[in-house]
Amino acid sequence: MKEKETITEEENEGARWGIPYGTICNLGQRVYEFWERYKDCFKNKTRNNGEYALDYLEGLLRMETDRHFSEIGREAGVSGQNIQHFMSNSPWSGDEVCCQVLKELKAIPELTTGGVLLVDESCNEKAGDKSAGSAKQYNGPLGKLETSQVGVFFSYSNLNVPQGFWTWIKGKLYFPKKWFDEDKKTLRNELGIPNSLIFKTKIELAWDGIEELTKQDLPYEIVGFDSLYGRDSWLRANVRGIGKIYMAEVPVDTNVYLEKPELDISGRKGRFGPSPSKIKTLSGKLVRVDSLREKADWKQILVRTTERGNLCERFSAFRVWTVYEGLAVDDWLIIREESDGKYSYALCNASDDTSIKRLAWWKCQRYFIERSNQDAKSEFGWDEFQARKYLAWEHQLALTILASWFVAQTKYDFANNYSRDPELLVELKTDILPALSVANVRELLRAVMPLKTLTVEEATTLVIEHLINRTRSRRCRLRKQESTQQLQIAPS
Repeated sequence: MKEKETITEEENEGARWGIPYGTICNLGQRVYEFWERYKDCFKNKTRNNGEYALDYLEGLLRMETDRHFSEIGREAGVSGQNIQHFMSNSPWSGDEVCCQVLKELKAIPELTTGGVLLVDESCNEKAGDKSAGSAKQYNGPLGKLETSQVGVFFSYSNLNVPQGFWTWIKGKLYFPKKWFDEDKKTLRNELGIPNSLIFKTKIELAWDGIEELTKQDLPYEIVGFDSLYGRDSWLRANVRGIGKIYMAEVPVDTNVYLEKPELDISGRKGRFGPSPSKIKTLSGKLVRVDSLREKADWKQILVRTTERGNLCERFSAFRVWTVYEGLAVDDWLIIREESDGKYSYALCNASDDTSIKRLAWWKCQRYFIERSNQDAKSEFGWDEFQARKYLAWEHQLALTILASWFVAQTKYDFANNYSRDPELLVELKTDILPALSVANVRELLRAVMPLKTLTVEEATTLVIEHLINRTRSRRCRLRKQESTQQLQIAPS
């Protein structure tokens, strides 16, 4: 390739912002080299379907809408049915992809300290209840009961590295209890839901994920929960049990003790026997966490710098006690007064000499699971996923995590390898320059890997193929209906 003899003003400006022309032009090759590290994850017993993984990954990274099987296939120039088979039926392991991501994360020295593991759920509205895990259940973004799929997701963040770092690393699909009823057996088999799968609450799924990631040596400093998970004493006890620190949001009506309560555990049978069903409190008074605002010693703390200015809010902390299984547990209660006048509360089992600044910083890390969830939906098409099968959900998750990891790595490498011109701070009269966003990286990718523009002939062929597929689909359904009707009228 002949080197350019002149540098345009735009190219020079890109270099000043840490996005040099040559590096941008190499983004397409970067995607390919990234995929090559993962292509063996997509093997099955008969062949390696890795080329479809590359097609799908590129679709998630570059396309802006309609990121589903047929459209991704059209963009890649391959059959949508092949893509559908690869995602819904091919027995490659999504877990293997996630494990490879985790290995790469642990290999980055700057990420071995200061990491935060964040847990939250994300909901996708569904048109019906025939997709794996779909049911009428509470959908947080909609604020009401709606037919939805709900997943419990795990995100890693680290603000100790230049420009910050966050990415999805794991997820688990939640199945409401009725999915394990006998009348759902045929549907479970149709959707490929393993017989070994049993009902687990969202809390139990959250713990399973934390335990698995801890055993895989994910380098994290604390684990953060929203109030759905944080208020659960069992989950907090499990995190304490593995020697980890939690920052657990709790509802305003949570009760705590300001002094260590004296408990009557005389009903316990032996040192290691089960706890009595009811624990009597001999001393100590329960108070609601929101009642402590009046006693708070508020500290104004700079949480982090943002593009909208400095996030600086008021915090206060108390040493408090809760009771779980006959034991008094001491925690920090951290209260945050947010800029809109709302208050939030969290329990944290950090040592009693932990500074309020440190506690405040930890408490504000939950923003990055929300950021990861939003990126997955708006930037990688998570909420456009339409397939019904359980394996398709697992595969979609793995490739979304792969897309998220690619962008996180790219942003990290740009920040570390390409410095920005310090004169920009003077020219723009600011103290910081914004980081590259996920949308920025995808915009650059579309420039070097432009989306396909169809000719009239190609569009016509595509429409005809679509019409044929719809015709075949109807014919298949009619056969099933006729078969069902014949079974219903057959003599006993």
